[in-house]
Amino acid sequence: MRIVAGKWRGRRIESPSGPDVRPTLDRVREAWMSILQPDIPGARVIDLFAGSGALGLEALSRGAASAQFVEKSAKSIHAIKGNIETLGAGDTATITRADAIQFARKLSPGEFDLAFADPPYEGGFAPLLASIWLETPFSSILSIEHKAGETMPQATDTRRYGTSAITFYRTEE
Repeated sequence: MRIVAGKWRGRRIESPSGPDVRPTLDRVREAWMSILQPDIPGARVIDLFAGSGALGLEALSRGAASAQFVEKSAKSIHAIKGNIETLGAGDTATITRADAIQFARKLSPGEFDLAFADPPYEGGFAPLLASIWLETPFSSILSIEHKAGETMPQATDTRRYGTSAITFYRTEE
């Protein structure tokens, strides 16, 4: 997996291995980041269900001020730490080992500018996270990758990429 654009463009990052890992395809991540590019420079970013940290690291590469990575898997935490070290992003990155849903429930309104989430496709995590955000918008923008056929709460926009979709929620609409 590679960073698509920005100061670390083309740099390789590692993804944790295992059956529970489903990294966002480069082309989908590129489209996702292109949609949000005007909002990234200087943003405070949170990457929920962080996995490899690719979304938060891509945002940092494109000029985000900081990124907090929330992940509960030890393998994923190890991969995120390695990727942060490889890219030299330690001064702008924070890792929190926690369940992303429980963590999101404790966030305050406006705590972040951008929130990225790539939860497991099974388990209803994407609509649950969107509902939490709708009650307490902890970021100006929330974007969630999910199965294309999954029903999500009312959103600003949804883009489909094969069997995947990204749904966007914005406070300033």
